[in-house]
Amino acid sequence: MRVALAAVLAVILSISILLPAAAQRTASTSAQAVQLLQSALKALAPNAATTDVTLSGSAHYIAGSDDETGTATLEAIAAGASRVDLSLPSGPRSEVRNLAGDPPKGVWSGTDGVAHSIAGHNLFAEPSWFSPALAITRELSSSGYIASYVGAETLDSQDVQHISLSRQPADPSADSLLISHLTQVELYLDSSTLLPVAMTFNIHPDDNAFLDIPIEVRFSDYRSVNGAQVPFHVQKFLNNGLVLDLQFQNAAINSGLSPTEFAVQ
Repeated sequence: MRVALAAVLAVILSISILLPAAAQRTASTSAQAVQLLQSALKALAPNAATTDVTLSGSAHYIAGSDDETGTATLEAIAAGASRVDLSLPSGPRSEVRNLAGDPPKGVWSGTDGVAHSIAGHNLFAEPSWFSPALAITRELSSSGYIASYVGAETLDSQDVQHISLSRQPADPSADSLLISHLTQVELYLDSSTLLPVAMTFNIHPDDNAFLDIPIEVRFSDYRSVNGAQVPFHVQKFLNNGLVLDLQFQNAAINSGLSPTEFAVQ
């Protein structure tokens, strides 16, 4: 009984923290943020909307004592599905996320090949984190998302425009406010080119949707692929530590990826 009561009190406290934060984000929604995001999309894909992306190259994977170099293939579609496949000396690792299904599903597997379901509250994180064009496209086109202009900032000596995105809660209920928190993404655009240089969001332990674990993704080495700008160097940080360093050698845009490639049983 004491454990159950403590859990309830923790949820109430967490919700009370989220309430003012969600209200503040709603109040700060701005047309300037939407305009900047639309300009960023134009800089990323000036000729045609990006509907799918396939990236492949080398991967440096770091997790605790594991420090390996291998290859990676990453795929994503604008509908909100992605697949990450790593081939490492210790064995393959993969992750599939599909937000287009009802309900959304996701699985991951390690070197033993055993599939594990991704906790439902972690499926709200951006699935196309390695493709800024797809991430912005999905968030601008999805109903209920709000974009707030935070301001001009400096990120590692680089001038950036900071935009905050999250799904607008349909009502003031605790569940809706939690969804707003779980979907929050911070995007940083180069002030000169408006190309994304970084994206941050949170993931959470499987048993605690209220405990934030920060993820930061850095984009660099932009190259032209069929007229679109694609970052060929993508770094992923977990709790401020580098966990995945991707250097792509090949990229394909709008190749017609099938949604069946992202099916989750």
